[in-house]
Amino acid sequence: MTLPRLLVLVIGISLILALVIWLVQSIYNLYFQISFTAPILANLLLLLIIGLLGVLIGYFVYYFNLATNKKKGKSTRFNRLGLPQQKTEAAGVTLNAVRQQVQQIQDEVVQKVLLRRSKEIEASLAKGEYQLVVFGTGSAGKTSLVNALSGEIVGQVEPTMGTTKIGQSYRLKFKGISRDILVTDTPGILEAGIAGTERERLARELATEADLLLFVVDNDLRQSEYDPLQMLVEIGKRSLLVFNKTDIYTQEDQQIILQKLQHRISQFMSPSDVISIAANPQPYQLPTGEIIQGEPEIIPLVKRIIAVLRAEGEDLIADNILLQSQRLGDQARAIIDQQRRRQSERIIERYQWISAGVVAVTPLPMVDLLAAAAVNTQMVIEIGQVHGCQLNSERGKELAISLGKTLVSLGIVKGTIEVVSTALQLTLATYLVGKAIQGVTAAYLTRIAGKSFIEYFRSDQDWGDGGMSEVVQRQFQLSRKDEFIKGFISDALSKVVVPLKSTLMPPENLEDQEEMMETEELEQRSSSSDYWEW
Repeated sequence: MTLPRLLVLVIGISLILALVIWLVQSIYNLYFQISFTAPILANLLLLLIIGLLGVLIGYFVYYFNLATNKKKGKSTRFNRLGLPQQKTEAAGVTLNAVRQQVQQIQDEVVQKVLLRRSKEIEASLAKGEYQLVVFGTGSAGKTSLVNALSGEIVGQVEPTMGTTKIGQSYRLKFKGISRDILVTDTPGILEAGIAGTERERLARELATEADLLLFVVDNDLRQSEYDPLQMLVEIGKRSLLVFNKTDIYTQEDQQIILQKLQHRISQFMSPSDVISIAANPQPYQLPTGEIIQGEPEIIPLVKRIIAVLRAEGEDLIADNILLQSQRLGDQARAIIDQQRRRQSERIIERYQWISAGVVAVTPLPMVDLLAAAAVNTQMVIEIGQVHGCQLNSERGKELAISLGKTLVSLGIVKGTIEVVSTALQLTLATYLVGKAIQGVTAAYLTRIAGKSFIEYFRSDQDWGDGGMSEVVQRQFQLSRKDEFIKGFISDALSKVVVPLKSTLMPPENLEDQEEMMETEELEQRSSSSDYWEW
C-alpha cells in the first residue's frame, strides 16, 4: 500500500472513531431530551443517525475493496481461471515482450505468424482445457488407446473435432475433473522416408504443447524412444509412460518389461508413472469355437490420469502456458538475431573492401589495423545500431583501436599476412603480389574485427569470461577454414586486385599483361595442386 493511501486509511479510521464517540455521547443526551416530549421522533432521529454512520463505514470499506480488486485485475489478466498467479503473470509478461520483439522483425509474414501464435496461447488459457497428447511409435497402439479412452470414460464424448496432418483430436469429460480434456492422437515417430520425418517433426512439436503427455510403448524402451521421452520431460512436459499390449505377454514377461521400464526412467520420472494396459486386446477363441474380443484394460491408466490432473492440473496448465510463451519468445529472439546477423554481415562486407581500398591507395611500411581506425570506427557504430546500441564516435573509436591492438598482440596480423601472401602468390603475378597484400590483409582483418563485434553486441556489450582476446582468436580460427579462404580470395581479386591493376598499368599494356598472368597462374597451379589442402 502506498504512503498516501495509508495516511488516508489512518486518518479515516481515526475520524470515524472520534465521530462514533462524539455521536454516542450526543445521541445519548439528545435522545433523553426529546424522548420526554416526543418519543417517536427521538427513535426516528436515532435510526437516521445510525443509518448515516453505517453508510459512511460501508463506503469506506467499499472504496478500499474496489481499489484492491482493481489492483489485482491490473496485475494479471491471465488469472481468470484461478491458475497459479506467479506463472500466469510471467506468461503474460513474456507474451507482451514477444509482441514488442515482433515489431523489430522485418519479414511481415513471420510477424503475422508469431502474433497469431501468441493469440493462440492466450486463447488456450481462456478455454481452460487440459491438453492430453498421445505420443509414440506407429506400432505402439496410440490410436487404440485413444479409442479405448473414448469408450471407457463415462461422460460426454464428442465426435472428432478436426482431422489434420498431425492427428485427430477429441474432447472428453472425466468424472471428478471440472475441466474438459482435449485428447490428441499424433502420428508415429521413427517412420521411414522424408514424409515420415516430417510427420515426426510435427508430432514432436505437438507433444511440446501438451499439459499431460502419454508416451506409449509396447516393449522395453529403445534408445530412439528413450531420447525423445527424456527430452520432453526435461523441458517440463508432465509425462506418463504407458506400457501397452500387455495381453501378448505372459505375466512373468510383463513384470520383467515393467521393471525394466521403471528402472530406465528412474532418473527423470517416478516409477508410479509407468502404467501397464491393454488398449485393444487380441481376440481369443472359446472351447466352443466362438471368437471373443477382449475388453480394453485401461482402468489403471484412467485412475492415474485423474489422480495427476486432480493434484497437479492447475499447475500443469500454468506451466504449459509459461513454457509456450517462453518458447515463442526464444523463437522471436532467434529470428531477430538472424536478421541482425545478416544486416551486420552486409556492413562488414562493405567496410572490409573500403578498408582494403584505403590501405591499398596509401601503402604502409607494415600492415597495421590502427591505420584504418577511422573506417573501423564507423563500422563498429553501425553494427552497434543494428543491435540497438547507440555509440558515439569516441566510444566507437575506442573499441576499434582496442580490438586493433588485440589483433597485433595476438599475432593475428602476422598470421593474416602469411595466409593472404600464400594465397595471392599462387594466384597473381609476382609484381602485383606486394601491392595487393596490404589491401587484402586489411580487408581480412576488418572482417575478423567485424565478426568479433557482432559477438560483443549479441552478448549485450560483453566480451564474455575469456575477454576480447578469446573472441578475436576464435573468429580468426573460423576465418582460416579452406572454404572461407577460397571465397574471400576470389572476392578480393575482383574488388581489390583488378582495380589495382588498372591503376598501376597503362590500358594499352593491360591486355598483354593479363595473358601473361593467366599463363603464369596455370603454371603455378599445376606445380602446386595440393595448395588448397593446407
